[in-house]
This record gives sequence, C-alpha cells and structure tokens, in this order.
Amino acid sequence: MHRLFVALRPPAEIRRQLLDSMGGIANARWQNDAQLHITIRFVGEVDRHAAEDIAAALGHIHHPRFAIALDGVGQFDKRGRVDNLWVGVTPHAPLKTLHNKVDQALRQVGIAPEKRVFLPHITIARFGRLPGPMAGFMAEAGGLRSAPFTIHAFSLFESHLTQDGSVYELIADYPLD
Repeated sequence: MHRLFVALRPPAEIRRQLLDSMGGIANARWQNDAQLHITIRFVGEVDRHAAEDIAAALGHIHHPRFAIALDGVGQFDKRGRVDNLWVGVTPHAPLKTLHNKVDQALRQVGIAPEKRVFLPHITIARFGRLPGPMAGFMAEAGGLRSAPFTIHAFSLFESHLTQDGSVYELIADYPLD
C-alpha cells in the first residue's frame, strides 16, 4: 500500500526562513527541511494500481503559476489541546482552485472527495505530548511573513511513517503552466 498526498514545496529561501523561526517550545517535534510543504490534498492509503492511476490523472491538470507569501502562525487543536503549529499562506484563491482541480482529478480515478475544509498552511511543529509554554514563540514568530514567492509545480509524495516521524518520498512533479 502507498500513503499518498499532493503538495507544494516552498523554495529553499522560504524553507530556510521557516527553519530559522523554529525553536523554544518544550515537547515540540519541529519539522525538518524535507518535511516542509503545503498539502493540497491528502489521498491516503492506496494500492499500486490506484497510485499509478492517480499519478497519471494529476498529469492532466492545467493551472497557471502563482505567487503566495507566508502569513502568520496558527495552531490546530485536537480534543482541546494543541496538536500542531503552522504558518499560513496567502492568498488562498489560487491554492483553493488547484485543490479543487486535484480533487476533481482524483474523483475521476475513484478517490472519494476531501471531507475536511481546505486551509492552506505549512506545518512547522507537531506535539505528541502537551507543549511547553508557547507565549514567547508566538510573540517572536507570530507575525511571520515573507515576500511573495512563485509556485512553479505541484508534486505527488508518498509518506512513510517511522518512529522519528514521517519521511516523504517524491513520486512525481507536475509543472504549472
């Protein structure tokens, strides 16, 4: 089985900016450079044949290049406690359009549509246990912003779960028009 997702990789200078902002929260599992991405669509577990169909279907998507920028820090909660920290990106419109095109391509090969609301972001830390105080980090990094950067492609990745976190393997890149 293959655990797949479709994502965008920010350019190296943006990933460096994100990595430089990380630190200062106890119990945080900070993402590394290879883990920094914007998920466009989580696919989940599929067999080899479905994975091949997905890779082919994504190749038919046409979408123009677009520019986005980092835009602040937020958190997701799970059952009343912080589960992860993320950096937002803006504007959402071109990301939402790409998400919808990916969702449509996946439906054509039998993958059920996404049920969660799409909120474009880059996860920077995960918490398996209760995080330490976050006020200092939020005061320092909460206003994290960047200059606009251009997205030239989207990618299909396979996620391998390990004891040290997820390892992502690039399956295919799909250039934007």
